[in-house]
Amino acid sequence: MTSYAVDNVPSDTSAYPAVALTIAGSEATGGAGAQADLKTFQELGVFGIANLTCIVSFDPKDNWNHRFVPVDQQVIADQLEATTAAYGGASGAPSVLDTVKIGMLGSPATISTVATALTEGTFRHVVLDPVLICKGQEPGHALDTDQALKAQILPLATFVTPNHFEAESLSELEITDVESLKAAAVRIHELSGAAVLAKGGVRLAGQDAVDVYYDGETLEVLSAPKVGEVAVSGAGCSLAAAVTAELAKGATPLEAARTAKDFVTAGIRNRVASGAPFDALWQGGPR
Repeated sequence: MTSYAVDNVPSDTSAYPAVALTIAGSEATGGAGAQADLKTFQELGVFGIANLTCIVSFDPKDNWNHRFVPVDQQVIADQLEATTAAYGGASGAPSVLDTVKIGMLGSPATISTVATALTEGTFRHVVLDPVLICKGQEPGHALDTDQALKAQILPLATFVTPNHFEAESLSELEITDVESLKAAAVRIHELSGAAVLAKGGVRLAGQDAVDVYYDGETLEVLSAPKVGEVAVSGAGCSLAAAVTAELAKGATPLEAARTAKDFVTAGIRNRVASGAPFDALWQGGPR
């Protein structure tokens, strides 16, 4: 292995970038999952780390359903151990890792492993993008995963970013318009104690893609003109990752939500087309 001399290493810790971790799945086309998270972190000036929970590859021969392969539990635990040792509170690193995004976990076993790590860690910010359904999963397994996520991870979250379906599931409310999206955001906050950015996106009628932020005190509707009528791969992942990056840099939850909304809107506007039946958000879109 070649070694390189390093000159002029900063002594001021503020000169180092903030650090953020994503605990998520790998998505083979690069549009979503840990790949989208890392690109978002980089674009927003944050050093990104990914600990993988599963490997997902869409199956073009089966209506683009997920082919889901879980990562071994010991391997997940080993990743978390290494990351914490390198950047955690006791590591001595100049930029301490205290902000994590939780993406696709995929099984009750993985949820238990990650919940243990979160409980033992010193994370100030835990951003949960609550992936409740893996398209193509056996229904019973999906239900078990959903229930485990709600029971073990949701109570640990400080910020939650559910999409339309996930907001309905978590709040047990039907969401048909902006008012019911507001009600769902309030309900999810009451259940979790976390700040909530409930995503209506293109699924609500009207010219604007609408999301609702609520933290127990402030309720704010974030809206931007719709860019098409079809959801774009990676939009939800990138929104939660942008929130994570901003929190890692010291933004307030509301500031993080506003920045994330603008970031994702620009990424959707400058989307990437492929041969798959979906487009992907481009994290470089705001440039």
